[in-house]
Amino acid sequence: MEIAFKDEIIYQIYPMSFCDSNGDGIGDLRGVILKLDYLQNLGITCIWISPFFKSPRDDNGYDISDYRDVDPVFGTLDDFKDLMKEAHRRKIKVLMDLVVNHTSDEHPWFIESKKSRDNPCRDYYIWRDGKNNGEPPSDWGSHFSGSAWEWDETTGQYYLHLFSKKQPDLNWENPRVRGEIFDMMEFWSGLGIDGYRIDTACMYSKNMQFPDTGEKYKVACEYFNDGPRMHEYFREMHEKVFEKYGQLSVGEANGLTPYKASLYTREDRKELSMILQFGHVMLNRKTHKWANDPVTPFDFKKALLGWYEPIYAYSGHLGNYLSNHDQPRQVSKFGDDKKFWKESAVMLAMLNFTLPGIPFVYQGEEIGMTNCFFEQDEYRDVEILNFFRQCESEGKNLNQYMDGVVFNNRDNARTPMQWSSGINAGFSSAHPWIKVNPNYTRINVEQQMHDGDSILAAYKKLISLRKNHRVLVNGNFSVLDREHPELLLFSRENQEEIFLVILNLSRRSITYAMDLSIDIDSFKVLFANFTLGRPFGNLIVPPFGGCILRRGSESAV
Repeated sequence: MEIAFKDEIIYQIYPMSFCDSNGDGIGDLRGVILKLDYLQNLGITCIWISPFFKSPRDDNGYDISDYRDVDPVFGTLDDFKDLMKEAHRRKIKVLMDLVVNHTSDEHPWFIESKKSRDNPCRDYYIWRDGKNNGEPPSDWGSHFSGSAWEWDETTGQYYLHLFSKKQPDLNWENPRVRGEIFDMMEFWSGLGIDGYRIDTACMYSKNMQFPDTGEKYKVACEYFNDGPRMHEYFREMHEKVFEKYGQLSVGEANGLTPYKASLYTREDRKELSMILQFGHVMLNRKTHKWANDPVTPFDFKKALLGWYEPIYAYSGHLGNYLSNHDQPRQVSKFGDDKKFWKESAVMLAMLNFTLPGIPFVYQGEEIGMTNCFFEQDEYRDVEILNFFRQCESEGKNLNQYMDGVVFNNRDNARTPMQWSSGINAGFSSAHPWIKVNPNYTRINVEQQMHDGDSILAAYKKLISLRKNHRVLVNGNFSVLDREHPELLLFSRENQEEIFLVILNLSRRSITYAMDLSIDIDSFKVLFANFTLGRPFGNLIVPPFGGCILRRGSESAV
C-alpha cells in the first residue's frame, strides 16, 4: 500500500526570518498567514514551522520555556489557531517543531529541578556528581563548544546539556517526563496539528554511565546517538500520538546508517514516517567541525547514492533536502552562487524533486537565496558566538577557522526572506533582527514572480511535475553509469512510464554518449535548464545542466 505522506511537498518556515506583520523586525505567525497564498500558488502541500513557543531565544527558539504557548514575539495562541484555519482552508498541512531532547533553563521544570536534590522535578533532567577532583562527570563536549556539563552551585551537582548551557537535557528514562511530552503533543494535536518535525530525534536514549571518550570536550555521539531505548520511545510516541491522530512524523537523525535509519521508518515498525539524514550536508566537514574541506561532484554523488539506494531496499523513507535553518544555502554549497547561479539553483531543484524521497524546500531556495557574508560583530547564532568565545579563552587563532565559519555558519540560512527589492527586502518595515543579504535587490520573489524563466518558475513547474506524475512518487529508482565522476543519471519507473534524469553536478561542460540500449530518442523532454539537440545520443550537458526525459502513455499520471 502506498503511504499517503509520500505525496507531500514540504516547505520549511523559519518564522523569525519569514515575514514580519507588525513592524518589530522579527517575523511572526501573522506574517506566515499573509504568505499562505504565495505558498499555495507555489504548490506547497505542507509547511513545517520552526519553534514559535515561549523562549528566551538563546538558540532562536530551540530553547523552550513553555511548550503550550506562543512566544509574544510571534503572536498569540489565537494567531496560531487562525494560521491553522487558514492553512487548512488552502489544503496546506502544518507541522510543528518538536524540541524534546532539552528545554530552556528557564522552563518551570528546570527551575524546580534546580531547587534541591529531592525536588519532584529533579529527575526530569540529568544531574550527576563531579569526579573526585571536582571535574565534570565525563569529558563529553557540547555541540555548541566547551563541556556538555554545567556546574550548579545551589545543589552541588552538574547537569548535562548537549547543546547550550541554557538547554539542559531532559531525562527520557523517567516515564513522567515522557508522559509530560505526550500530554503536550496531545494539546497541539487537539488544535489540529498535522504532524511533527522532531528535533535531534535519536539523542534521547543515552548511555547513563557517561563514560569518558578520551578526548576533552569531544561530542560523544557514540554514547547518546541511536541509544538502546530509542525505538521503544518512538513506538510509544507513535502509539500515543501519531497513530491516534493520523500524523506525519519527520525525525532529524544524524549519524545513522541506511539500515538503522530504515528501522525507524519502516511502516510495519510503527515509529516515524521518515528521517532527514546528514551524510551529504556534512561532506565538507570531515577534518573538523569548522572545516571547509574540498568536495568533488563525485563525492556528492556517492553520498547521495550511498543513502537512496540502500534505504529503499530496506523499505525505509527519507526526506529530501539540501539546506535548512542549520545549513548553508544550497546554491552556495552544492552549486555556484556566482557564475552559474541560476543554472545550479535549478539543477539542484531538479535533483530534490526527482529523487525518491519526500521533497523539502527551505524558505528562499525557490528564488535561489545565497550565503551572506557577516562581519564578526554581525553574527547572531549561539553556536558561532560560543565558538568565538572558546577560541579566545583557549588562545586559539580564530583566523585559521574563519573560512569554514564564513561558509558553514547557520546565520547564512537565517537572513530575512527576500520578498522584494524594497526596504529590508520586503521582510519588515523595521530594522531586522539579523542582517539582510545585500543581494536582495536582484534576488527576490517580486522580481521572479512574473518571469517565466526564473528559478521560482522552475520550482513551480517541478512541483507540478511531481504532483502530476506518480512515477516520481512511487517509481523504482535505478542508477545509470554509477562511476561517472560528474554526471548523476538515474531512472524512475513504474508500469505506466519511465523518467530519465540527467544532472551535471560540476562547473564544466560534459559531452556524454548515452547507452544505446536505452533508446533515448524515444523519450520526450519534460523539463531542462538547457537546450537539447536531437538526436539525444551524444548529449552536451553544460555546467550544472539538467534534464528530465519521459517515455510513456499520455494518460499516465
